[in-house]
Amino acid sequence: MSFSIEGKTAIVTGAANGVGLAIARHFVDKGANVMFADMDETRLVKECGKTSDDGSMQYFVGDLRERLTMANLLSATLDSFDRVDILINGSRQMEVSNPLDLDDGSVEKMINQNLFTSLRLSQVVAKRMIKQAEGHEDGPVGTIINLSSIAARHSHPELLGYSVACAALDQMTRSLAVALAPQRIRVNGVAFGSVMSNSLKHTLKEHSEYRKDIEDHTPLGRIAAPSELAETVQYLASEAAGFITGQIMTVDGGRTLLDPVAAPAH
Repeated sequence: MSFSIEGKTAIVTGAANGVGLAIARHFVDKGANVMFADMDETRLVKECGKTSDDGSMQYFVGDLRERLTMANLLSATLDSFDRVDILINGSRQMEVSNPLDLDDGSVEKMINQNLFTSLRLSQVVAKRMIKQAEGHEDGPVGTIINLSSIAARHSHPELLGYSVACAALDQMTRSLAVALAPQRIRVNGVAFGSVMSNSLKHTLKEHSEYRKDIEDHTPLGRIAAPSELAETVQYLASEAAGFITGQIMTVDGGRTLLDPVAAPAH
């Protein structure tokens, strides 16, 4: 089976920074048409420029917590590329929680940002994928990949909201995989921890001691570059993973094989 995504059209959310940006750029390099989506217009313009010379790279600015924005993102993608084959839900946010503060709204905020945004956009895009497949009874229809975190399994007292949202996202991935399998749409997730995401960069700036803690508790002894995660996402999006659905693939250098550590999982 082929690992190629050449000629496919992908929407990548959270594509202005870190992991999302690495995935979007990797997909362009591998011959895909990519819509970079994020609410950070300054970063999108800086990273994407105007567009690529061959038109394979476009960007969309908007707050995906708004349903109208999701519809506009899909419309912009269809206007540029006529179809959508791959959705990468990479728009994520991490915020510290106070588990004993009744007025702390971080759990609801994390669920809205990290769960509902991915769920609703998946529903919008899946409907389009199904429509595209009308009249074609064979072959794959599309694939959805949700970016999660090992925080779904590794508890940290300050990451209550983020951990709950990631665990919910993983279950959403499995449930959507079952629901969309009859439509020939695969849904998988990638849970990462020891990857230099944008949120981890910010954390290490404030808590530099976390770097050694993470490395010491990662069997491979390092923090991975975002580009290493991009290869895994490409695999799940390709025909080579054609019989894989409802799975959460862990990319963390073996970190979850050991006991939970003090440093937060990202």
